[in-house]
Amino acid sequence: MKTKILLKKLAKNFPKSLAESYDHVGLQCGKIKEETNTVLLCLDYDEKVYQYIVDNNLSDKIDMIISHHPFIFGTRAKVLKRDPLKKELFDKTLELNIPVYSYHTNFDGGKEGMNDALTRELELENIVSLETEPMARGGTLKNEMEIHDFAKYAMKKLNVNYGLLINEGKSKIKKVAIIGGGGWSSYLNAMNEGYDIYISGDIPHHGRRGVVANKFNYLDLPHEIEKIFMKQFKKVLLSIDSELQILTIDQEDLPEFLYI
Repeated sequence: MKTKILLKKLAKNFPKSLAESYDHVGLQCGKIKEETNTVLLCLDYDEKVYQYIVDNNLSDKIDMIISHHPFIFGTRAKVLKRDPLKKELFDKTLELNIPVYSYHTNFDGGKEGMNDALTRELELENIVSLETEPMARGGTLKNEMEIHDFAKYAMKKLNVNYGLLINEGKSKIKKVAIIGGGGWSSYLNAMNEGYDIYISGDIPHHGRRGVVANKFNYLDLPHEIEKIFMKQFKKVLLSIDSELQILTIDQEDLPEFLYI
């Protein structure tokens, strides 16, 4: 289909106006083609994705790469100057003649985006955006669960094998709030809106101490729960045009978890 039409339709759910002020969504590299019939989806565009394209002779078949996390996070000239590996990949990608496009925080907060998909994976009911953090979603479990049982349930549903649980609030979980990625700092929003636990990732030490001080529950899950991006964005694309060819690549392994 016409690429401009595709991007226009995607913008209805994921407009750039939804992106956080610090974000860098949209075209990352290359030039948009007039027609887009085959799309490659990935969480991050990196050397492994590039090599996958080259090894499988896909450079003439893929019309657009869509990643969740921006390939160039910042001013292009500054990023490429300070990161020689990214500069090398950027130049090689230009030679492929495949544009790289990103839907990041505008996808996180958009209708049928990241956080809607995560709440559905958890099988939450009565899903709403948080009043004080519209990017986050909240809902209720069908049945109340003991907090450790819920943590294991969430890890299984979101397909990760470890998490960090701060168990300082209610021992029984019914109301759950979640935001994918590194949205830990909004835990107070969830707490003040009456949720029993908040799920996000990348929480630092001072954040953990804040959760403890506020006697709240927090489940830190790896940023990789956002791999659901590929599944959800494919669904969105096919709802726009069922004849689009969608390729996905999951090249990111979870870090190795060590314990004594």
